[in-house]
Amino acid sequence: MSVRLKRMLLAAVLLGHAGVAAAQSCESLKNLSLPGASVTAAEAVAAGAMPLGDVAKGTEKQAQAALAKLPALCRVQISAKPGPGSDIRIEVWLPAAGWNGRLQAVGDGGLAGFIPFALMAQAMNGGYATAGTDTGHVGATVDFMPGNPDKLLDFAYRSTHELAKAAKAVIAAHYGKPPRWSYYNACSGGGRHGITSAQRFPADFDGIVAGAPSWNQARLDAARIGINLMVNRTPEHHIPAAKYPMIHKAVMQACDALDGVTDGIIENPRECRFDYASLLCKGADDGNCLTAPQVESAKMLTSPFRDSASGKLLLEPHLRPGSELQWATMASPKPLPNSLARVRHLHLKDTSHEFRLENIAADVERAAQMDGGLLASDNYNLKPFFDRGGKMIMWHGWSDPQVPAEGSIIYYEGVRRTVGAAADEALALYMLPGVLHCRGGPGADTFDGMAAITAWVERGEKPARLVASKLNAGKVVSTRTICPFPQTARYSGSGDTSDAANYSCSGAATARR
Repeated sequence: MSVRLKRMLLAAVLLGHAGVAAAQSCESLKNLSLPGASVTAAEAVAAGAMPLGDVAKGTEKQAQAALAKLPALCRVQISAKPGPGSDIRIEVWLPAAGWNGRLQAVGDGGLAGFIPFALMAQAMNGGYATAGTDTGHVGATVDFMPGNPDKLLDFAYRSTHELAKAAKAVIAAHYGKPPRWSYYNACSGGGRHGITSAQRFPADFDGIVAGAPSWNQARLDAARIGINLMVNRTPEHHIPAAKYPMIHKAVMQACDALDGVTDGIIENPRECRFDYASLLCKGADDGNCLTAPQVESAKMLTSPFRDSASGKLLLEPHLRPGSELQWATMASPKPLPNSLARVRHLHLKDTSHEFRLENIAADVERAAQMDGGLLASDNYNLKPFFDRGGKMIMWHGWSDPQVPAEGSIIYYEGVRRTVGAAADEALALYMLPGVLHCRGGPGADTFDGMAAITAWVERGEKPARLVASKLNAGKVVSTRTICPFPQTARYSGSGDTSDAANYSCSGAATARR
């Protein structure tokens, strides 16, 4: 029996168990019974009339513009309580017409705390029923910890599982049938939720698009703080932001043309062997060179992070050449606020902990151990997810300044080592040259991951490449071929260098660590 037929039979069984005999009106969903959750509101919303609600600070205009384009829909609000201290807010939006038969759940990054309205709007405008969650707490803070272990579990992984369960039940009740296919699409912390769902709840989604997943979160957060302390350990080690353009220009001159075209983007930073010591000042520091301590800091930012005393590896993923313009993310005078908040409140559960140079190694290891794996998402065994036909697309910007791109490569290769050949038929990784964290940078950062994953899940068409666009004021100014790792795009030697059609994927089709 094919995987597809098994899924259809299972859906029919679940639908029968749910007791859904016919489609229910939007308003009647207020009375829908959900295990461990309750519907708090259900209302029909006219086209373009969705209220803004609570969204992350700084995203109000983006969210409002997206909501203004929404078609008529049924809005269902849910509170899920898998634990005594839980209150996971979930929203499910159902198209009033033109539903494509699919669920697209979306996720948020950082400290979450908001339902991702703008991302839900994008999904709905594509014809999907969509769902999002605040991950179990309100506001992008960690004030819920220490002291509420249920909310920590919800933030770590339970909220996405509750989201999947509730969304499928609501869809089945409203349309009289469950979604034919269920997908998850998110970046950063949301990307981590994606791979976590595949690890812990392999039946929740048929396809997952996980961008820049911040897995191994506790170690990553603590190491970020440690790296920041090290590159600022003396005033002489601090690299002024004014020097970043000078450093980046030298790197580009050395490595930009390695892919056959000079365009301000390094296709594969692993091929760049730039030595920051080449910028060492020959005399006085005139701002156009690096002092010896600054060279040390530059190398530390672009190398695996080790304990300076013992040489012990603390964090393998690191920044690569080409990321220099964004070094302030890791190397500014103070550590990333989100990392400080998570390590103190979630990982160490000590809100007054002070980080010191002499305790860096101990703090990194203690944070990783005390987390207990909750935010690690480091299980490489995705065989249960693959066995039921699940597919996953991972992607990451090579110039990501806060979740080093190397982390996605490490996870991808870990799955391939653990699962074997089956991984090659169900998992693909795409590295986006010149792209920052989830978006931004000189590289092409816009592509249709949902089209790629649906073609793979529903028609068995594994994407041989993606085509990403660079936008300026909403208009496409260039396109780029994005190859499945470890392949890279190479210019054909003729034609417009800003056209993806003039590039082909080359290199080994597969590679193991």
